Amino acid sequence: MADITTVVFDIGGVLADFCWADFFRSKVHDEAMVQRLGEASVRSDAWNEFDRGVLDTKGIVDGFVKNDPEIEDTIREVFADLTGLLKKRERTIPWIRAIKEAGYKVLVLSNFSKQAYDANPFMKEFLDEVDGGILSYKDKVIKPDPVIYNLLLERNNLKPQECVFIDDTERNIVAAKALGMNGIVFHDYDQVEAELAALGVNY
Repeated sequence: MADITTVVFDIGGVLADFCWADFFRSKVHDEAMVQRLGEASVRSDAWNEFDRGVLDTKGIVDGFVKNDPEIEDTIREVFADLTGLLKKRERTIPWIRAIKEAGYKVLVLSNFSKQAYDANPFMKEFLDEVDGGILSYKDKVIKPDPVIYNLLLERNNLKPQECVFIDDTERNIVAAKALGMNGIVFHDYDQVEAELAALGVNY
């Protein structure tokens, strides 16, 4: 097995909390409406276009409205401001720093919209700590499309077998492994650290 040189992190659900349900609850006070908003947006295929970055905000929200026209006003009101869609994890920056100090390169590979990035300024704090990576909206491609993984490898002159990718969505890890990368599905910190250690990543 090749030595790991590079640790690649997903963002939402790994380095930051993607707390869409709580975000909706801060805007509406009916749990049934929270779930309905979820079905029209984050649980729909239209959400992929948000992260792909090919449409402006109006175009994205129009797609959510098509999924549930009866709640158009609520959808437009909720998505007028995405502050709070993600929450900071205090463990993130110390984790990144510890891995880097042990000599590993740290990158991010995330399906992420420009709107969410702009509305959650704490993102810049930990993105300043990593050695680079890809946010999907900038390259108009999303996981699990092999193109986004290959872009990451090519731009950073990496061999897939020397990388480990950590993501909370299994299909994204399956796609990484199909290209020869190592992969860990994030459940909790202890589990990930144990799996990293099993791959020889110690910090």
